[in-house]
Amino acid sequence: MVLSKTASQSDVSVHSTFASRYVRNSLPRFKMPENSIPKEAAFQIINDELMLDGNPRLNLASFVTTWMEPECDKLIMDAINKNYVDMDEYPVTTELQNRCVNMIAHMFNAPLGDSEAAVGVGTVGSSEAIMLAGLAFKRKWQNKRKAEGKPYDKPNIVTGANVQVCWEKFARYFEVELKEVKLREGYYVMDPVQAVELVDENTICVAAILGSTLNGEFEDVKLLNDLLVDKNKETGWDTPIHVDAASGGFIAPFLYPELEWDFRLPLVKSINVSGHKYGLVYAGIGWVIWRSKEDLPEELIFHINYLGADQPTFTLNFSKGSSQVIAQYYQLIRLGYEGYRNVMENCHENAMVLKEGLEKTGRFNIVSKDDGVPLVAFSLKNNKRHDEFEISEMLRRYGWIVPAYTMPANAQHITVLRVVIREDFSRTLAERLVMDIQKVLHELDTLPAKVNAKLAVAAEQENGGKNGVVKKTAIETQREITAYWKKFVNDRKTINTQVC
Repeated sequence: MVLSKTASQSDVSVHSTFASRYVRNSLPRFKMPENSIPKEAAFQIINDELMLDGNPRLNLASFVTTWMEPECDKLIMDAINKNYVDMDEYPVTTELQNRCVNMIAHMFNAPLGDSEAAVGVGTVGSSEAIMLAGLAFKRKWQNKRKAEGKPYDKPNIVTGANVQVCWEKFARYFEVELKEVKLREGYYVMDPVQAVELVDENTICVAAILGSTLNGEFEDVKLLNDLLVDKNKETGWDTPIHVDAASGGFIAPFLYPELEWDFRLPLVKSINVSGHKYGLVYAGIGWVIWRSKEDLPEELIFHINYLGADQPTFTLNFSKGSSQVIAQYYQLIRLGYEGYRNVMENCHENAMVLKEGLEKTGRFNIVSKDDGVPLVAFSLKNNKRHDEFEISEMLRRYGWIVPAYTMPANAQHITVLRVVIREDFSRTLAERLVMDIQKVLHELDTLPAKVNAKLAVAAEQENGGKNGVVKKTAIETQREITAYWKKFVNDRKTINTQVC
């Protein structure tokens, strides 16, 4: 008698995952499965699907760190099971956070004594940090208005239209009017003069950006401070400034130490920075620092004791991992000023290499500035036949993820591509990217224009027809597109069948 088992009855531990039944079934998408599967199968199937993700190192859309040293990776994994909020259980982790706050506060020139503790907190990113800073401004403004017997139901905040979406979230979630300074072609940051003009007695703060997401440019915080000082004197108000240094907070102190943008300016009351951007830590860590205790209303700080001891807490969430806090401390003591300065100089130099390579093609306008966040934002000089979105799409075939986007209100007719230069983006990669962009441009030159470009040409012809030029009908335009594509395909076939 032959003894046999069906595939579904056999012991999966003696087979490879790919010999098991689990690779023949689709993964659940909406409901949890009824039965368990072996850990090897779960790992293999999920790992295989994740291969379709982009390569984080080639994701040039993101400011977020994608590489850290193996020693720090080990620290992160060793602390992966520590809940940061359990301060009594993990006192050393809490101490490391406090050290980070103090170091960053001193880096931002907070007016502290040698042994005076800074006021700040670690967050899951700059979005949470901005929410906390905004709440502090709103509560302080409300308290002042209440004491003066004035209405306190219509707070507003002044920003540029180039702010990150978290500012819009803050305004909507916490019922604060957002007053935006519009951009204009050639000037893609907040104009300090226009910003101060928008300030009124209900303004809880003016938010300046140190490193615009759009083109990396630093806003003129010094000029904003000086103009606002004058307006406060004239009106009797005391409108403060918050600096959103999510991207630039770990750049300016090392590349532009003489630039006045931080607590050296008297109206700057709080600053946020992303540790997971140029703080060189993996995603999940941000910081917000206040100038002094007076700038953080005490009633916003909660005290809990059910984890073993009295613990002050001022966060929007509660539980979070400890790994990123530990990783930030590692980077601060591992690199020091010297290391951070070297990293930022390398990023800046590689950005210049990329910029010069793009300029040599003769096809692009550079929208970003040389000073600021090390990135290169650029647009086509002529995008009538092919546009920036096509370049972005075709670069993915080479593995690069380069975003294309339109500018905000009043400059939305401008489309740009943006490459963020991070620590792990070397000169070799910069030169390779330029070569691949040149390949894409060459290939686009051989392709017919996209339908929308054709329609734009047709529209121009239609307008020209009013001046005596014969316009083409829609069907004629469509036939022309079809004929162009047929010719292109036939030419390709001819090239491919030639014998060398």
